[in-house]
Amino acid sequence: MTNATILGGIAGPDLSAAERDFFRAADPWGFILFGRNIDTPERLRRLTSELRDAVGRDAPVLIDQEGGRVQRMRAPHWTDWPAPLDQAANGDRAIWLHHHLMARELREMGIDSDCAPVLDIAREDTHPFLRNRCLGTDAQSVIRLGRIAADAMLAAGVLPVIKHMPGHGRARVDSHKDLPVVDATLDELDQTDFAPFRALSDLPMAMTAHIRFTAVDEAPTTASAPMIAMIRNRIGFDGLLMSDDIGMEALSGTPAERAAATIAAGCDLVLSCNETLAQMESIVAAAGAASAETLRRGVRASALRQPADTLETADMRAELRALGGLAA
Repeated sequence: MTNATILGGIAGPDLSAAERDFFRAADPWGFILFGRNIDTPERLRRLTSELRDAVGRDAPVLIDQEGGRVQRMRAPHWTDWPAPLDQAANGDRAIWLHHHLMARELREMGIDSDCAPVLDIAREDTHPFLRNRCLGTDAQSVIRLGRIAADAMLAAGVLPVIKHMPGHGRARVDSHKDLPVVDATLDELDQTDFAPFRALSDLPMAMTAHIRFTAVDEAPTTASAPMIAMIRNRIGFDGLLMSDDIGMEALSGTPAERAAATIAAGCDLVLSCNETLAQMESIVAAAGAASAETLRRGVRASALRQPADTLETADMRAELRALGGLAA
């Protein structure tokens, strides 16, 4: 049975026999790739094909490709993209072209889901690890540009994963290293941080924030049943909800304990990015089989993986270059 995980502990650009055997037995819902997995286009296409062969189905393959610091596929084989907040200064059309062309590069490699766009609101005190990954500094700008980015990716046949639900912009520490705590009231959050996620709640996939909201719970969102219920009910998101990477230090406990807490809170899928085979084995056991509701949401999301449109890539690149959004 399909396991409630997205796994990314692949050691390098080629799938080993041990990894292949493990994935065949574990049957994760999907996979995620990182810089260590990226070499030449030929090797990357082979890797995405072998991952799907290992589970015997057209499993989604995800990546974090935003622009700026967060992009796993880079020159010389692929485009080096500016950070989203920098690209936003070039206008709405530049955001569409950025995300559409970026998604085309992914789809050509067999990658059909991108953990983007970031719908967090950049504030003056947003931690630097996140700030220029955002699309704007106010809710309405993020709503407008987030919709443009998501539509551009879908037109290229790539599923967007909006993040970090329900809002990471107030975080003053890096959740890779510590647990951010937000003390704002629910009324404040409704008007700001939650607003982009509510406006784009019709999109197929989302990723949680490892942030504690004191107005709701003591636990970080990923491990908080009240927070996940709020995402479903107050924000209105009924798509496929995955955790952020459970290897980040904002969460506590062993990898298996983190996975179990994620599923118990109500997330559909556990995202494991950098664990060893032994650790992934414990995560798979703790996460268990994907629920019928998770599978329903997954089928609905996967159905949106359509062939890219037939617009001329060279023309779009020239247009984006003229807008100042792509280096010569």
